[in-house]
Amino acid sequence: MKRLFAGAALAALVTGLAGTASAEGYKIGISNTVQGNGWREEMVCAMKAQALASGKVESLNIAHRNTDAAGQLEDIRNLIQAGVNAIVVNPANADGINAAIKEATDAGIVVVAVDQAVTEPSAYILSNNQEQYAYLGAKWLFETMGGKGAVVYMRGAAGAGADNDRDKGFKRAMAEFPEITVAQEVFTGWQQDQGKQQINDIIAAGVPFQGVWTSGIDNVIVDAFTESGAPLVPIVGADNAGFVGQLQSVEGLVGAAVTNPGSVGGAGVELAIQILDGKAPAEKTVLVDPVVWANNTDEGKKLLAEAANPNLSPEWPVSVSIPGWTTYTMEQIIACKGPGE
Repeated sequence: MKRLFAGAALAALVTGLAGTASAEGYKIGISNTVQGNGWREEMVCAMKAQALASGKVESLNIAHRNTDAAGQLEDIRNLIQAGVNAIVVNPANADGINAAIKEATDAGIVVVAVDQAVTEPSAYILSNNQEQYAYLGAKWLFETMGGKGAVVYMRGAAGAGADNDRDKGFKRAMAEFPEITVAQEVFTGWQQDQGKQQINDIIAAGVPFQGVWTSGIDNVIVDAFTESGAPLVPIVGADNAGFVGQLQSVEGLVGAAVTNPGSVGGAGVELAIQILDGKAPAEKTVLVDPVVWANNTDEGKKLLAEAANPNLSPEWPVSVSIPGWTTYTMEQIIACKGPGE
């Protein structure tokens, strides 16, 4: 297993024989199971942009809807029937789509799982390191709280591989801070409106807490505090454009953004293309390691200022590319157009 820091040149991992496959006209399938989430929307746009920028993809067949593992099994089997050369998938969970992945690879189709891992050994995995994402953010939060107090633990989608991995990281950090407790644990489903309603309910109920850890639903949590007039507490989120902006502009807010690039979707498309070209990664699993941008240190403030991008949707991560791996322009990912569109 290889690990890279977010933004590092991932291309150095790709080794193998010179390409012998067709250089033009690949058909790539995409399977994603969450709509209405800015991170996932950026991921899909990165996939489209990289397919277009590569010049090697004839068409994309995109299954992009809110569904579970059973629905994703159906979507992947439809992509197999459509005759795609590769499938890039953000899995609903680590085990639930293994049967369809095996059917695809048995048919000679390259499968790359992005953002979250799968356990089917024939698939390639190019994922953000989700356990470390949670651990780093939680550790910063607990330290900022002085090592004691109660935290609102705002998770993602129940059963999702990334949520399970993040839970491991969060609990690993908790084990290092025995005086930290969980005031309330909720699943946001990675939906902005749901997360905001949940924190509003917790504030209104008078539940005492001294910090908030979020699984990437962050700018609306800050909004809930400022709109309600509730005293701000330290908040951890992701590197979403809205939250990055708030960390620089909301008076009294102490917080940290943990990087989690949606552009890993574009990297997954590029990996699929390189495998189809006859090149293969040195190992089947590549993890992109996160970093913390905190607004209570000079270094963190500098990183936040450099990363801020007011041109992006507030829900989009500011890490819109992975140098050395994705080759699209800022204009291309914002346009969100694939081959033939």
